[in-house]
Amino acid sequence: MKPFFARDVKERVFLRSPIYRKDLGESMFADNAKIFIKSGKGGDGHVSFRREKYVPNGGPDGGDGGRGGDVIFEVDEGQNTLGDYRHRRKYKAEDGQEGGKKRCHGADGKDVVLKVPEGTVIMDAESGKVIADMSGENKRQIVLRGGRGGKGNQHYATATMQVPKYAQPGQPAQELEVQLELKVIADVGLLGFPNVGKSTFLSRVSNARPQIANYHFTTLNPHLGVVDLDDCNGFVIADIPGLIEGASEGVGLGHQFLRHIERCRVLIHLVDAASTEGRDPIDDIYKINKELEAYDQKLKEVPQVIAANKIDAIYSEDEDPVEKIRQEFEPQGIKVFAISAVSGKGVKELLYYVKGLLDTIEKEPVVFEQEFFPEDMLITENLPYTVYQDEEDEHLFHMEGPKIEKMLGYTNLDSEKGFSFFQRFLKDSGILEDLEKAGIQEGDTVRMYGFDFDYYK
Repeated sequence: MKPFFARDVKERVFLRSPIYRKDLGESMFADNAKIFIKSGKGGDGHVSFRREKYVPNGGPDGGDGGRGGDVIFEVDEGQNTLGDYRHRRKYKAEDGQEGGKKRCHGADGKDVVLKVPEGTVIMDAESGKVIADMSGENKRQIVLRGGRGGKGNQHYATATMQVPKYAQPGQPAQELEVQLELKVIADVGLLGFPNVGKSTFLSRVSNARPQIANYHFTTLNPHLGVVDLDDCNGFVIADIPGLIEGASEGVGLGHQFLRHIERCRVLIHLVDAASTEGRDPIDDIYKINKELEAYDQKLKEVPQVIAANKIDAIYSEDEDPVEKIRQEFEPQGIKVFAISAVSGKGVKELLYYVKGLLDTIEKEPVVFEQEFFPEDMLITENLPYTVYQDEEDEHLFHMEGPKIEKMLGYTNLDSEKGFSFFQRFLKDSGILEDLEKAGIQEGDTVRMYGFDFDYYK
């Protein structure tokens, strides 16, 4: 596709998939969704005995159950909306199959893979804490693990119990209600009250074609555009729908899109310098900055540039309104540019300044750190367990019960992360304290369902 040249600006602009789509005139953009997810249950172990000709008393041969499927989130570069999750709200992985005769292992359940746009943040719906941020290098993450399959009766034969009629049940599934939020990944965020000319500005400097009309809240979706300057790399700019006073508290429509500012490295604050609707541009800037600060204190640290728009509509012979804005904000370190989004005057200078500002800022992607760990539900879950000292060996201690068994079903003790969780599980659930009450000493052995560990403080 040939590059498109903006009218008077001379920036080359290349096509980028828009962050919205139209279907029969209705916007399909969705930047949030609440869904229910559930992993697969582990298959039960099987109880059976070897029955062959000339082998009248064959031993146990019940196979193990299959592992339940995981719930996995994966970034899809071709997606730009969470609209699919508005129509279907429940997702479940496949259960593992039961083990079979002749030591046949049950089939593992199929994983369910949920495709999301890059920049999607997955949160626990109840607490609002972050589970995963699907951006940067994190392209694929297991959010809920399937239950481990139960062991067949072949594992329980002993010298004293040669005919075990017991098999281990599969571990239950995990379930969770999660909130999905798409926080767009853009270098520059375009802010301003409704009707100050943001859509006109975006259509001039990029390929984006937002709806433009002279009424409030024309823009109902964030729009992304790519600006590529003649002699340097470009940047991605996002039009954030019009904020109003009280947006951080849920007033108006702008509060729905404040989340899209969080990843921006520079903010362009567009104001109506001509006051065509009777608004004070200086007062507008302070009001919106107040809303940004109320939403997230970190947004105070994001560099800002002020674009005093509609200079072609200034006819007053009184004091220059642009100069008043400069006198107010440039002493605070905020550069002010006089522009006309309609004619293109001053736009080129603004874009090159923003590009230079971006080059001075370390390009560290904003990543939301994990705050909620689904496996922690195992810690708080009120299930029974027992801790006791071995009758024959005073240096051996046993841990048993549904709480221990369930923890093992979701934890890979061979991995560093899994073992770290195991240690935290013992401490936070009070099991470690119970071991100490039972008389465990450093160097003693802890045994649980075939796993042995040495105890050290």
